[in-house]
This record gives sequence, C-alpha cells and structure tokens, in this order.
Amino acid sequence: MSTQPLLMIAAGGTGGHMFPAQALAEAMLHRGWRVKLSTDARGARYTGGFPHSTEITQIKSGTFARGNVLAKLAVPFQIAGGVLGALWSLRRDRPDVVVGFGGYPTIPALAAAHLLKLPRMIHEQNGILGRVNQIFASRVDAVACGTWPTDLPEGVEGYHTGNPVRRAILERVEAGYISPGDYPMELLVIGGSQGARILSDVIPPAIAALPMRLLKNIRVSHQAREEDGERVAAFYKESGIRAEVQPFFHDVPRRMTEAQLVISRSGASSVADLTVIGRPSILIPFAAAAGDHQTANARGLVEAGGAIMIPESRLEVAAVTEQILSVLDNPDGAMQMARSAAKFGKPDATEALVSMVEHLAAKGQET
Repeated sequence: MSTQPLLMIAAGGTGGHMFPAQALAEAMLHRGWRVKLSTDARGARYTGGFPHSTEITQIKSGTFARGNVLAKLAVPFQIAGGVLGALWSLRRDRPDVVVGFGGYPTIPALAAAHLLKLPRMIHEQNGILGRVNQIFASRVDAVACGTWPTDLPEGVEGYHTGNPVRRAILERVEAGYISPGDYPMELLVIGGSQGARILSDVIPPAIAALPMRLLKNIRVSHQAREEDGERVAAFYKESGIRAEVQPFFHDVPRRMTEAQLVISRSGASSVADLTVIGRPSILIPFAAAAGDHQTANARGLVEAGGAIMIPESRLEVAAVTEQILSVLDNPDGAMQMARSAAKFGKPDATEALVSMVEHLAAKGQET
C-alpha cells in the first residue's frame, strides 16, 4: 500500500469544471500526492491535458438536463449505482481528501465521501452554485469560490480562492498594458461556444460605427462560430477594417495581452483570464446560462472598475459603439480599468486550493 497521501478529484464534463481540476491535479502531484480523477465520457475529452500519473476512472453519469423521459427516469438508478461503486472504491483505497468541481459525475464521489465521513470540499467556478454544488454545499467541510461574491445557501461560508488559470495565462500576470492612442490598437472579441452568434451580429457593425480616427488604427481578432465566420470576415473587409476571424484562437493569452480592449462573454474562465492578465473589457453575459451565472461572474469585476457590462437584452449596435468609445477615447480611464482588473485577479488560485486540501488532510488525520 502506498504511503503517499491520496487526493480524489471528481469533475463533470465541461471545460469549466475540468480545467480547474487539472490545475489542482498538477499541483498536488508536484507535492508528492497520488491523484485520482473520477469523470464521465464528456469529461474524458478534457483529460488529455492531465499529467500522465493521474489515475483516471470513467464512470457512467446521468443528467436530468438531456434525453427523453425514459432516459431521465433512469438517471436516479445510474446515480445510485455510481454511489455504490464509489463507496466500494473509496473503502478499498481511502483518499485523504475528496474534491468536487461540479457536474453530475461528482455526485457519486461526494456522496460516498459524505457517507464515509471523509474530508471533502467543493470548488464552484461561477457566481451562482451549479445544481450539484447546491446539493453538497452544506454537506462538505469547505466551499472554495472561484468568483466573488458567490451566492451561497444560508449558513454556508465560502472561501474566495479564485479560478485556476492555465500556465500560458499565468506567464502573463499583470503584463504591461499600452493605453489606447494614435497608433495601432488591438480589439479581441471572444464569444465562447454557446450563444456567440449575437456577438457576430452586433459587434462588427458596432466597431464599424467608430470614428475613422480610431478605425484607421484598429485591428480586430474575432472568434466566431464556424457557420458565421465567412459573413463576419466579409463584413469587416467591406467596412475596411483589418480583422482576423477564426472559430478558435489557440493563442488567446498573446492576443489578450496585446489587446487595448477585450469584448467577451463572462464565463468564469474568461473572467479569470482577464483579471490575471489585467485588461479592460466589455462583458456580455450569456442570457441562457443556468441561473444567469454569467451576470454574477461579471458583477464583481464591474464593481471593481475593471469591466463594463452590457446585458444581452440591451445588446444593440449603438450601445456597444458608445461603450467601445468610452474606453478607446479615454487612455487614462482604460489604464485604470486594466489596473483594477489586475488588482481583482487571483493568480494564486491554484495555491489557495492546494492550501485548503492540505489543511483538510491535516484535520482528517487528527480525527
């Protein structure tokens, strides 16, 4: 039997859950821990970035959000089977700490840890708890919050750790910001995979409506859905705007660093990237996000003075043009936004999570 301490990580099948889980796995392995990951088939798509020494278990996981009536009726039985399997696994190879990052695949591990009274915690990336984290918030020893403030159930205390970001972002912590001026300027437009079409409809004409004294200096990097890319690129070209339009940018950290302004959805990871690098932004929360959590994600950064928020219901060309102008025509204000964003950032988020895990492990050994 290994004498190394063991961390069990459970994470659901989205990048928002898996990327912070990966950051913690890397850090704990570096400290000499064994790390097991429990996820589902969707989450398994993201495991390529995990260190090879991570012990990965793929479980069957049901969700009430998808499928027909029969599929939804089967979900409780799938979850119950998962909990029984997790109980057997955790008894056989008892972890020192169990950490859940949200999503239905975390239910078996957290439920088994609760029944076995193992040290356990959850990390919530968004300003509103996801469904599974809502269930377990009062049944774990600690709740780590990626976004602050986070709306928590009454009596539950949260610890603001921030959201771990990938290494390419960390390498650019508080990178020097060049204020807008009469020289080449970069605008970065990133919409995420969901609901990005409205950004492709509204943002290009909003940029085209800027005065020529600004337009002559602007270059745009616009992330658009594949089916929208051709028309968006054509619009920029017809409007005489230098633009690169791609469905996905592999070098977002570089483009964000070089940008005078970022126009973005307010997913938890996007907000974390903006605050670690420190860039002014116009945030447009995805209106259909569960619990309107993208609005909650943006709120703290807006209140800190690092971003402007435009609700999707008020996303009109003239309103966007006005807000872009308010940043690009005010170099001192843009610099202050960049500083406020960086001050709001939590580049040490992974270290904060590591400290919580080690603290729980120490407390577990005392009992």
